[in-house]
Amino acid sequence: MSDHIVKAYDDELQALDRKIAEMGGLAEKMLADAADALSTLDAERARAVVALDPRLDALHRSVEDAAVLTIARRQPMAIDLREIVAAIRVAGDLERVGDLAKNIARRSLKIGGEQRVQRAVVGIRAMAEFAGGQLKDVLDAYAQRDVENARAVWRRDQDLDALEDSVFRDLLTFMMEDPRNITFCTHLLFCSKNIERIGDHATNIAETVVFIATGENLIDRPKYE
Repeated sequence: MSDHIVKAYDDELQALDRKIAEMGGLAEKMLADAADALSTLDAERARAVVALDPRLDALHRSVEDAAVLTIARRQPMAIDLREIVAAIRVAGDLERVGDLAKNIARRSLKIGGEQRVQRAVVGIRAMAEFAGGQLKDVLDAYAQRDVENARAVWRRDQDLDALEDSVFRDLLTFMMEDPRNITFCTHLLFCSKNIERIGDHATNIAETVVFIATGENLIDRPKYE
């Protein structure tokens, strides 16, 4: 971001970036902890993920309020306006990532003592690790306004879609092998969809990084066939 004549303006924009960074750190932690809770059926960790969600929601509201106030006070144009609009977009995506991680944590609590197939969790874990990597990379790209790395995240979204498809087939197989696996695997199907959606939000943030730099919107996302 360029320096402005009014230093307070720069301070406001930098404060937005700090809030986004804090939201990103929370969202990454929630995803990682939710995946761990699901893998180990750790109820305490799952509840900790759920407990973090109000903090992320509060940060989301804080970003929106601060962004609207800055627009009203500074009447930004061009790149400055894109920066502020981008902060609102990214905050919304991160809030949804938190919601999806919370959903995974809640699923792990519901599973409880259900019949388990340990192999079934392996694919979910791989998806969560991939999505976590996507989230980390795109947040780094946002912090550095790195368009090339943002585009790389955008292109990799189809790889997560392919992982989800593989997990879907495996879970159906486990359910057909033993009807006692049906409830457990159904919960995992919902978890895999939540993780795939987290990947979509990372891709949204990648598109926002490109929007900041160029004012253009990426279209025609690569799709797994």
